[in-house]
Amino acid sequence: MRYLLLLILILLSHTLSAQKDPVTPDRAKDTSLLRKKKSKRAKKKDSLGITIKDYKIVSYTRDSTYLDTTLSIQKEYKYNYLRRDDFELMPFSNVGQPYNHLGLNLDRNTLYPTIGSKARHFNYLEVEDISYYNVATPLTDLFFKTTFEQGQLLDAMLTFNTSRRFNLSIGYKGFRSLGKYQWSQVKSGNFKSSANYVTKNGRYRLRAHWTSQEIEGEENGGISNKELQFESKDPDFKDRSRIDVFFTDAQNILIGKRYYLEHQYRLIKNETDSASSKSNYLGFGHTFTYESKNYKFQQDAENEFFGDALVSPISDRANLKTMYNEINAEFSNRTLGVLKASVNLYNYNYFFNSTITTDEGFIPNRLKGAEVAIGAKYKKQIGGFMLHGGIAYNISGELTGNIIDVAASYQINEKNKISASLHSSSRLPNFNFLLYQSDYENYNWYNTQSFEKERLSSLQFNLESQVWGNISAKYTTTDNYTYFASLANDEQADANLENAYIKPFQETNSVNYLKVKYFKEFKFGDWALSNTIMYQNVTQDNEVLNLPAFVTRNTLYFSKHVFKKAMFLQTGITFKYFSSYNMDAYNPLLAEFYTQNGEELGAFPLLDFFINAKVKTARIYLKAEHFNSSFTGNNFYAAPDYPYRDFVIRFGLVWNFFY
Repeated sequence: MRYLLLLILILLSHTLSAQKDPVTPDRAKDTSLLRKKKSKRAKKKDSLGITIKDYKIVSYTRDSTYLDTTLSIQKEYKYNYLRRDDFELMPFSNVGQPYNHLGLNLDRNTLYPTIGSKARHFNYLEVEDISYYNVATPLTDLFFKTTFEQGQLLDAMLTFNTSRRFNLSIGYKGFRSLGKYQWSQVKSGNFKSSANYVTKNGRYRLRAHWTSQEIEGEENGGISNKELQFESKDPDFKDRSRIDVFFTDAQNILIGKRYYLEHQYRLIKNETDSASSKSNYLGFGHTFTYESKNYKFQQDAENEFFGDALVSPISDRANLKTMYNEINAEFSNRTLGVLKASVNLYNYNYFFNSTITTDEGFIPNRLKGAEVAIGAKYKKQIGGFMLHGGIAYNISGELTGNIIDVAASYQINEKNKISASLHSSSRLPNFNFLLYQSDYENYNWYNTQSFEKERLSSLQFNLESQVWGNISAKYTTTDNYTYFASLANDEQADANLENAYIKPFQETNSVNYLKVKYFKEFKFGDWALSNTIMYQNVTQDNEVLNLPAFVTRNTLYFSKHVFKKAMFLQTGITFKYFSSYNMDAYNPLLAEFYTQNGEELGAFPLLDFFINAKVKTARIYLKAEHFNSSFTGNNFYAAPDYPYRDFVIRFGLVWNFFY
């Protein structure tokens, strides 16, 4: 509630300052002075030649974009909890809950395993998710959106500088949502701050950030009587809080803190060319990352949903502490391109509080060690061709093997671009596949000796065309694919107890995955039809990787300036559909999805109606989500026993302030 009050105060302050009601002479004098100050500020910006392109956002890979305050259909797709397009995801009923996968990208962008608990990581900011800024004047970005019962979502960021060479940013994303079903509250806080510095002569460059994140969700195990209380459309259960769930005393929490530093000193530098991609220089750099994570599952008393417990109440906790150090040398030449060589040391400590001895043997409480790897990256532009690639190879340690990435693109003309990429990697699966301990007897295992490294290769082609649309085709093959699945058998009296028997498995046969995705927008006057279609095919001996064969999203919308061009209006309807398949089930103890082949879900439409508007630098959003839920049947699930949300109206805004 405090976030909403803060937002209202900000809105009122700007609204009141813009009012033109009759005022007293003193008030008129103050208003006149304020207008003069604003006018001077605007004139100063004009005299300096400041435009929107002077507010740059720099990604982890040093790709620069400038702040975009326009309103488009792509902005509509990204206006959600994750602030990115969720076309390949299926959200649960409440904001902040896990997302099931409708499509996958199996490529790895890191050489080392993670803690796991992937269902709690959708909103977790990794190193690659942090942006750095280079702004002419202070800039604020405010994101607000309503949630479900007793809560709001607010994402606020402020970036400023002490000079054009030293930029700072600070941001916080906080939200709380009670949810419509029993015991489904989710809340989180993501704090981030970053710094970006370049000396006057351009020789020394530094980037750093710090994050502190906590994501907490109540877990109810799903609805326990879906046929009678949900699918039957019984009016007594129109209030979803009356539907029975498996338990109301469990929660899982993900907590993480990270310190990141990246800096470089250039010994030789061509002062006449400021563009780094075309400069001549030799630089030496260092990258440091320290991160601590812990994942907790807590339950007030044991429940047969997960089987027998060793102790009660339940208090599981997995911890991972990592430290990464890299020393690199980078050489750039206008003729030869950019070449970077590196050597890195990775220390890890994944641990639990005690050892366990079970019928299957001794289970230690720790995986600890150090990995040493060498790597190289190369980038070169030749006319319309852009070539870049990278390789990392482990020379000491047991966790990983290698990563190879090669990509090439060619700009045919202003409207057409083609590209191709190749990826190959080898490493052990995430730590929670290798070692896990729980107060529940069935959730204890140690697989470092029996599990092999996952080997993955992929080949992708892309065509980006303003005439024909954007199409991508990707073929991936993986060996030793690792997944969670249930050991439940047909003799169990209650099939819902399959959660009690979740274990990690490795598929010894190859799994081949083809994904073809196409996007095209057709415009006719003020109307437009945006289409995204995806086809997937998985070839496998055993059904270990399940995905829908067909996913589509089609938006028919109208755009026009109104009120003498004071407002830009955009309104339309979005249709989303995916074919039925054996949708992955969700396990709240592990915060992981697992493979199941006993229940097909999907094949239901999702219809959203939206009205969006832009006034100056403010974008206002109003959406009626899933408005067809009442007349297309209660068969809409995000995972077995976890329904998708009912019809709801939500609103919010994104507002940028320039100072």
